[in-house]
Amino acid sequence: MSIIENINKLKKEKNAVILAHYYVRPEVQDIADYIGDSFYLSKVAAGLTEQTIVFCGVSFMGESAKMLSPGKTVLMPDLTADCPMAHMADAETIRKMRDTHEDLAVVCYINSTAELKQHSDVCVTSANAVKIVKALPNKNIFFIPDRNLAHYIAALVPEKHFIYNEGFCPTHERMQAEEVLRVKEEHPQALVLSHPECREEILKMSDYIGSTSGIINYAAQSEEKEFIICTEEGVSYKLQQDNPDKKFYFPETVPVCPNMKKNTLEKILHVLETGENEVHVSDKLRVNSVKPLERMLELAK
Repeated sequence: MSIIENINKLKKEKNAVILAHYYVRPEVQDIADYIGDSFYLSKVAAGLTEQTIVFCGVSFMGESAKMLSPGKTVLMPDLTADCPMAHMADAETIRKMRDTHEDLAVVCYINSTAELKQHSDVCVTSANAVKIVKALPNKNIFFIPDRNLAHYIAALVPEKHFIYNEGFCPTHERMQAEEVLRVKEEHPQALVLSHPECREEILKMSDYIGSTSGIINYAAQSEEKEFIICTEEGVSYKLQQDNPDKKFYFPETVPVCPNMKKNTLEKILHVLETGENEVHVSDKLRVNSVKPLERMLELAK
């Protein structure tokens, strides 16, 4: 029996479902029941009937799934698959901001730890951040942890006053505007599609800025045939599947998230066989940190 057959057999036996982010390996996307960006997967996780969730992503995603579905078993193929940006803020700074600024909302990107979420007022994703920030009654916004996404949102919601945190996604931060320009010189007809976690100088030269799913949808609906993609290269699998007649280019230093690539078929099979790598969130932390996630799902309707 092949590894994929074994995975499918165990899924049925254990009433399990596999969720995968667009940034994981193609073979992992192929065996997933649901594939998407963080916003889509957070909604899916909250509504699943299966008892076991195998989450092929990074640790904050598994935590979020556990917080929204505390009665379910959430397994991570690799517990060391973490997101460095998810840790790039701290409770002490949040407390100082609350003391310094009246009428403040702490807006927490979903790419963050449960510890950071519990000190926040609402969570957002790159897909829904503008909508949610606009809906908040507060004038002052402390946006954590990503500065690039915060600057992008601030430009679209000028009626709010933003205070910036110095976090960033190492994978998106590595992309340089000069490299994107070189690709553009080689393919002048190509449109630049970028994730808002990219540096501001890349966003300024982009034809479209949006979430991972936004980039996928834009490329599919566009009549253009060539695109320069400024986000993690795992998305190229879905782009090529949906658009076999179109060409997709990446900067010379191809953006690869080493943590997302830790999810493999062998590790998925292992956790289904053994039940290892279960995600645990204490009741106290879950109660506090699920509130901003639930508020996000409510405001994003």
